[in-house]
Amino acid sequence: MSLMEDNYRFCPQCAGPLAKRLLKPTEPMRLVCTVCGFIFYLDPKLAVLALVPYQGGLVLVRRSIEPGFGLWVLPGGFVDLGETVEEAVVREAYEEANLRVRVVRLQNVYSYRHSRTVLLAFETEYVSGVLAPGEEESEARSFAPHEIPWGEIAFSSSRDALRDYLGLPR
Repeated sequence: MSLMEDNYRFCPQCAGPLAKRLLKPTEPMRLVCTVCGFIFYLDPKLAVLALVPYQGGLVLVRRSIEPGFGLWVLPGGFVDLGETVEEAVVREAYEEANLRVRVVRLQNVYSYRHSRTVLLAFETEYVSGVLAPGEEESEARSFAPHEIPWGEIAFSSSRDALRDYLGLPR
């Protein structure tokens, strides 16, 4: 996948055609309207991951949607406009694993050249709730470190956050 999405073809201001242009030598190509000159910045999306210690293990959820259908991930998702990153991680842990958590600290920030998503992984503390999958998950489970299904982890960010949390090499 190209980071400059080919599906953006028209200006959101005037509907004129967009063209790839190099505006500054130190910056990437930008989409620019050939009619009004509007610059369509394709900026990263911000997402959060919840590292939730629970009943002697760490919580993972099995995805029932693409991408990563059938694979395991840390509970997480995109930050909504008007929401703090801490509020987002608490909301995502509840939506995906039915657990109320409290944020302990930011563990790390993950970004990858192949992805438009920047991920913030937070260590959390269990507050309440019974572990259960949300509507976009088929299963929710707490894995002891030696039980983590490394070969079935959907995303590099979940794998890297787990390894960092457990003090394992990447």
